[in-house]
Amino acid sequence: MNRKLRMGMVGGGSDAFIGAIHRHAAFMDGQIELVCGCFSVNPEISLSSGKSYFLPESRIYKTYQEMFEKEAKLPEDERMDFVTIVTPNFLHFDPAMMALDYGFNIVIDKPITFTLDEAIQLKSKLEETGLLLALTHTYSGYPAVKQAKQMIAEGQLGKIRKVFVEYSQGWLSEKVEAQGNAQASWRTDPKRSGKAGAMGDIGTHAHQLAEYITGLKTTELCAELNVLVPGRQLDDDGAVLLRFENEVSGVLMATQIATGEENALRIRVYGDKGGLEWAQMEPNSLILKWLKKPMEIYRTGTSSTNSYAMSNIRISGGHPEGYLEAFANIYRNFSYHLRATMNEEQPKPEWLDYPGIEDGIRGMQFIDTVVKSGYNNDVKWVAFE
Repeated sequence: MNRKLRMGMVGGGSDAFIGAIHRHAAFMDGQIELVCGCFSVNPEISLSSGKSYFLPESRIYKTYQEMFEKEAKLPEDERMDFVTIVTPNFLHFDPAMMALDYGFNIVIDKPITFTLDEAIQLKSKLEETGLLLALTHTYSGYPAVKQAKQMIAEGQLGKIRKVFVEYSQGWLSEKVEAQGNAQASWRTDPKRSGKAGAMGDIGTHAHQLAEYITGLKTTELCAELNVLVPGRQLDDDGAVLLRFENEVSGVLMATQIATGEENALRIRVYGDKGGLEWAQMEPNSLILKWLKKPMEIYRTGTSSTNSYAMSNIRISGGHPEGYLEAFANIYRNFSYHLRATMNEEQPKPEWLDYPGIEDGIRGMQFIDTVVKSGYNNDVKWVAFE
């Protein structure tokens, strides 16, 4: 197969934020092209958005149901190869299930579904169809994060003992959802966002990053959730004590009322031989702290970078690679994997390194467990299941 992969979209119209990010990321490596979409629940917005993306009107759909039905009837050399779902949380599950029913692979925004039960159903359907799914936990796409993951897997830090991960934002320090902010409006609405606010939105990112880098699964947690802006329906702040496999403990903090903060995601992992630290706002640096030798700073693109990091680097050392590139790495690895599958070829291990259905289920388990612990004064530690 010597062509670009054909992508459809559900959501991501001209009035949306994350849709443009997905398109930039998908197109960055020249592997993917947009061929169709239902870009909004409003047919007029879907049509105007599709036209602005230079799509023919015949491939701009009023509903995602119409899109899947009509795309499936097109010849194989015309119809989309996969669909990207970039709707609010409550509109993830139905289009994802329908896409699989019609034989289309999926890229989907996090959290993967509205409820844990939906995520489990989606996994069952995915296994039934044998199709591929990528979940856009963006921060696992940074080369320095992949460097950290591999170093821990190789035992360079020794036995892992402690994990600290935090994600601080300040954009919800005021009740902007009452001031016409569309992003805040749906993210703070339990009917559209789900049972968790800050923990569902950015806490899931922090938790996925901790499990991804360490390779350890959470076994139980003890949470405190807070609503600090009067009148808000969902948590905007919280802290979680974590217990991982192998007697490893951790602390997770997620807040959206840290006034003045932007996207301050940071992780520290400590073993009995050394520790590491990475911060999303300084993404090209991985700090290594050793028990018996001086601190080191690994820089993205240098000769010391391992194969998993190098396969996700586009430019030479000293040139910053940021959020869009990390996002694009998920699309690139997914597209390489999908292309290999379509060509009946064996994908390289590095191409399989992107979040998928298991990360999605872990994220929904995290949300359920945090809410169960954080809003019940009689409950402390809750098993992660």
